[in-house]
Formats: sequence, structure tokens, C-alpha cells
Amino acid sequence: MKRRDFINTGMLAALGGAFASTGCDINNQTNGSKFRGTAKNIIFLVSDGMSIGTPTMTDLLLQRKTGKGSQWMNLYRENKVRHALMDTASADSLVTDSAAASSSWGGGVRVKNGALNVGANGEAYKPILQKFKDAGKAVGCVTTVPITHATPAGFCVNMKHRNQQDKIADKYLELRFDVMMGGGREYFDGTKREDKKNIFDDFKNQGFNLVQTKSQMELVESGNPTLGVFSESGLPYILDQNSDKELQENIPTLADMTTKAISLMKDNSNGFVLQVEGGKVDWAAHGNDAGALLNEQMAFDKAIEVAINFAENRNDTLVIITADHGNSNPGLIKSHKVNKKFDLLQNFKHTNEWVLNNIKKTDSPANVIERINFAQGYTITKEEAKTILKAYSSFDNDGLYNAYKLPFRQLAEMQENYISIYWSGMNHSADFVALSMFGVQTEALPPLVKNTDLHNYMLKAAGVKIG
Repeated sequence: MKRRDFINTGMLAALGGAFASTGCDINNQTNGSKFRGTAKNIIFLVSDGMSIGTPTMTDLLLQRKTGKGSQWMNLYRENKVRHALMDTASADSLVTDSAAASSSWGGGVRVKNGALNVGANGEAYKPILQKFKDAGKAVGCVTTVPITHATPAGFCVNMKHRNQQDKIADKYLELRFDVMMGGGREYFDGTKREDKKNIFDDFKNQGFNLVQTKSQMELVESGNPTLGVFSESGLPYILDQNSDKELQENIPTLADMTTKAISLMKDNSNGFVLQVEGGKVDWAAHGNDAGALLNEQMAFDKAIEVAINFAENRNDTLVIITADHGNSNPGLIKSHKVNKKFDLLQNFKHTNEWVLNNIKKTDSPANVIERINFAQGYTITKEEAKTILKAYSSFDNDGLYNAYKLPFRQLAEMQENYISIYWSGMNHSADFVALSMFGVQTEALPPLVKNTDLHNYMLKAAGVKIG
């Protein structure tokens, strides 16, 4: 039996499910005395779809490439964070989607997959950024996927289904949050809106700072709410962006957006709450795209560094770092010369997505071999190249965020022999996820929590009334 087939039996998911109802209730296990002082500011960082193998391999890759580990794992090494495991189930499934996962934090109640802070009978649970805004705090979200996507939306709005992204964009206009930045132009310019309306003018007319390039973002000053939309859908994968000067000049990184969002909100007298999402970690995991995955996690790690640098010498800021769920459970698996194979990732120039999008069914096997060697530094066989090309004749492959039905799975399976990274599938898992807290108000964190516990935890930490 292949390792991949063994993992696919769902053993890890079964272990996660066995404990799905055992998360510690923070409200029952702690008391107010454990919250000393007040968290004036909260920075909530989410690596979307991050199975535990993702930060592990990212840390290993950085150690081997730079001699230093990741920012997140160094916080563990230096004993600077409280840490726990988090049960991520939704109301109707042991395996959550991002909408229900973010809603568990945003509304404090588990809802069905696909819903945003709306219960089975239409109950609306007030999202946490609305609560913090009512309390006088500046609030916002930054992400590498559409700003209307499930994770930021779960902190912000009530919506029956996450796919109503045009309506989510409308809601952002009404809510007037202080900073909202990411991708998703198609939900503002009319491309994917039912009404075909370009609503950018509505934001301008309502006094928003509207920015669509990195340089525009850098020039924005505080005072008015800011909407930043930098790409049609998700932002480019950072690995591809790092190989493209034009993208580097025009598209901000997650760390860039995090830095700007903090600078725009930090002077608010009542503090701020910011959600930061590494959304394309999840997209890369769905595509079994190892180069994309680890570089997106590195980009997320740089955003962690921004948050920690802000909070480091303050006594008023809580930094929360976690994931909403696992995805595809990637891992570095022992093989012949595993270290050497893994080290190939240090010199990747492009993602699997870039490779596959640039292959045409009229290409020869030699063309495919050459393109992969250029992009990733290893040489597949002629037979492997033929297997990839065959997929372009049928386009019958499946996979989330794979509109063109490209052969992501086939390429990932071939890569196992070259980089020794294996995957359990192409979708979310029920695994518990890592949860870390840095700064003030970390004392009440128990070692095992349910995702919904974080809603009241943040309100209590900030001294905001629950309810």
C-alpha cells in the first residue's frame, strides 16, 4: 500500500473527529481574574487551510536556506507564546469550510458549512468586527484572496451563503470599516455581480480612499476608510510574484498590507482590531502545489513578524495566530536523499499553477520537460511529460479553484519523486490546528479549545461587553 493511500484512509481525520466535542470551554474553565488589564489592540492572523505539515516544512526550509527558522516557530523556541490546539468543526460537519470556520470566531456560534454568521433557521449572529466597531475601535481585514471571500467576511457580515460575494461587497460599503484590502476586483467592477454595476464609484462617493496599486496604498493617510483591491480574484502567488518585476511593483504583499493597515488604525484612541489572512495557503493546498504552499506560508510568516514587531514592546496588544482548518495534510516523507530533494524547493522560481497554465496541448514532451526544469529545477521523464499532456486533451480533472481543470494532482504525484512531499488529498481535513497567542491577555488560554471560544475570548480580552 502506498503512503498516500494509507493516509487517505482518513486515520488523521478520524482522530480529530473522536475529540470533536471535547474542546475546553474558556468561559467555564477560566475566570475574569486571568485577564489582567485590557487588550486595546488585537491582531488576528489566519493561515487559511494550514495543516500542521505546512508550518513544519516552512520552518525546515527556512532553516536550511537561511540558517534561521520561521518567525512563528521561533516564538515557540523562545517560549514567547501561549499555545493550544483548536477543534475546527462546523455545525453540520466534522470537516469545516472557511465560511463556517470564520463565523465561529466572528459570530461565536457554529453554523453550517457555507453560511456566514447565519444559523439553520435564519438566526443572525452579530459579527465581531461590528461589535468592536460599536465599541469605538478601528477595525479591518487584509487578505491575499478576494476581500469578499469567506474568512474576512466571517468577521464582518451576515450572509446566507459565502458565494454572495457581490452582496458582501455592498455590505462593506454600508459598514464603512476602516481598512479592507485584498483581491476581488470582479465583485466591485461588475464582472461577477448580478447587477453588473461598478460600485467603486459608490465607495469614492461615500468618502473612501480607493487604492488599486501598491504605490497608491503606500500614499494613503488615515482619516477616511480605505478599500484596497489589487487583483481581479486572488492576489498572485508570492513565488510567481517574486519572479515578476511588474507584479512586485504593483501588488503589495500580505506583510505590506498588514503594515499599512496597522499604520492607518494605530492612532485610534480606542485601539483597533485587524484580521490578517494568508488565504492562498488554502488555495495552494487545494492544488497540491508545494512550491506555492510553502512560499505563501513564508509570506504569512512575514506578516506575523510585522504584528509581533508592533506588539513586542507594548502592554496593550494581543496577537493571535492560527488556522481555520487543515487542508490536504502535506508532509515531508522519508525517501532516498530526502534532504537533497527537499532542498530543491529553495530554488523554485514558479508555482505548479504557473507551469500548468503555460502548457498547451500542442506542446511536445520536450517542451513540458524544459518548462518544468526552468521553473523548478528538476527534470521529469518523457513518459511523465506525456501523462501531463494527455490531461490537456480531456480536461476532465477535478479540484477546487481549478476552473480550467488543469492536472494539478498528476503533477503533484510526479513531484513526490523529486521533492518528497506527499499529500492526503485535495480538500479540507478535520485535524485540530495550532493556536498561538502573544502579548497581553494570553493567560486564560487553555490547551484545547473549540473555535467558537475565541469569539468571547477576544471580547473579554478587550474589555468589550459580550452579547
